[in-house]
Amino acid sequence: MKKTPLIQLSDISAGYDRKTVLDHIDLTVYEQDFLGVIGPNGGGKTTLIKVILGLLSPTSGQIRFFRNGTEVPEISMGYLPQYNAIDKKFPISVYEVVLSGLNRQKSLLHPFSREQHEQVQHVIAQMGLEGLEKRAIGQLSGGQLQRALLGRALVSDPQVVILDEPNTYIDKRFEAKLYSLLEEINRERAIILVSHDIGTVLQNVKSIACVNGNLHYHPDTEVPTEWLEEHFGCPIELVGHGNLPHRVLKSHNHTHNG
Repeated sequence: MKKTPLIQLSDISAGYDRKTVLDHIDLTVYEQDFLGVIGPNGGGKTTLIKVILGLLSPTSGQIRFFRNGTEVPEISMGYLPQYNAIDKKFPISVYEVVLSGLNRQKSLLHPFSREQHEQVQHVIAQMGLEGLEKRAIGQLSGGQLQRALLGRALVSDPQVVILDEPNTYIDKRFEAKLYSLLEEINRERAIILVSHDIGTVLQNVKSIACVNGNLHYHPDTEVPTEWLEEHFGCPIELVGHGNLPHRVLKSHNHTHNG
């Protein structure tokens, strides 16, 4: 089955303060892809996401977007930031968080439409947050906050949703629910999931990009262990787990900076 591209990065280099973080990388994200982006800290995962979101201009190379196989100037993207990027003291309710995902679709002079408010209610229900609409984000658990922000990323019905380290919201009870929710979301749109939690990623995604200055792409999740050890710099072993074999990190002594 021929896959239709959604985002295409060709020969992209990018970085900060004259320091190159990504060096001549190529990557295609396809419609309804579920791409896991893995790699060591400082390897360029966040830089890659910033380039895709248009928050950072590459120093060279080209990024192209497609809708139904036709090149377009931009596509709609939803974004779930890392936990530490959120000001939890900000006085905003769950409802307002989700509604803010529609800001780009509303003109300054017009209030949100009834349909838009209905869409917010629908997403809040989908995220399992009914009854918490008026609650301030500072009063939410990590998992509840994650779902509110995921709702915000989804409410505009984007073509791709980008999740940056969703496991930083540490709420173990919600983790399994998150992945079944993502499976549901993936039926209608592409997902890019950035994570250093390689075991979880390998079980849930359809394809993998390993970013460490350059980028190595695997169109499926059958990634050779040797390849992971070489590019991820971590010894990994295959573990039988029910009928889903998956890899876990062996003990290793990286100096770990968060």
